Amino acid sequence: MLDTSDRHNDRVEVIITDSAEATGTIAAEAIERLYAAKPAAVLGVATGSSPLAIYADLGRRVDAGTLSLAQASAFMLDEYVGLAADHAERYRTVIERELVARVDIDSGRVHGPDGAASDLRGACAAYEEAIRAAGGVDLQILGVGTDGHIAFNEPGSSLASRTRIKTLTSQTRRDNARFFGGDVEAVPRHCLTQGIGTIMEARHIVLVATGRHKAEAVHHLVEGSISAMWPATILQMHPHATVVVDQSAASRLQLAGYYTETYEAKPDWQAF
Repeated sequence: MLDTSDRHNDRVEVIITDSAEATGTIAAEAIERLYAAKPAAVLGVATGSSPLAIYADLGRRVDAGTLSLAQASAFMLDEYVGLAADHAERYRTVIERELVARVDIDSGRVHGPDGAASDLRGACAAYEEAIRAAGGVDLQILGVGTDGHIAFNEPGSSLASRTRIKTLTSQTRRDNARFFGGDVEAVPRHCLTQGIGTIMEARHIVLVATGRHKAEAVHHLVEGSISAMWPATILQMHPHATVVVDQSAASRLQLAGYYTETYEAKPDWQAF
């Protein structure tokens, strides 16, 4: 359950940057700060385009000696169902390529739901238990879909959902076709995903979004009503959620000026 006794913000914190690279830098700074204080912290990792700048920045920090993930463990948000173990777009393969290969984390301490399991329901239950056994996620990296989905929790998903199998919408499959040579039919129709309730148990959530195509989703996430039709809006209920966006993704925010002023005036003693 969420503990709101140590609430960091009275709303989702919004940080607007000048570039996609800057969003990665700010998120990586938060991760470096976490591991300086807690070297064995649990990191929640995401795939897609949005986190790539974070992983590149983390790699630079490890190379520079300012960050170590040697004692860390990590949990993936989701995995496609039915892709071969050696498929280039299997999410475990993507995380190995984009994160593990760049930093000093032990590959054996990176966990994901088993999309090849013969018992998918059992695999989902086992994954929930593994996260609990690790003590929960300290910092969860998130992206957001153009329709407001987080992980693979599509519009209409229960806001209390747990790790389960989901059918991908046509919109999500079209969005992800770019990773499959533009072939929508090559994108799997099913996945295993952490549920919204599972994600909300992370102690700190850092969502990154870049590009004008994410502007509508970011607007609903930050300023809209909480609704299963825009699953990311549940983050308004999280005690420590940070949304890092570039100017394009922030273009629909009605209070963009206020968010910028608030961040610039943030006291040094206030946690990220």
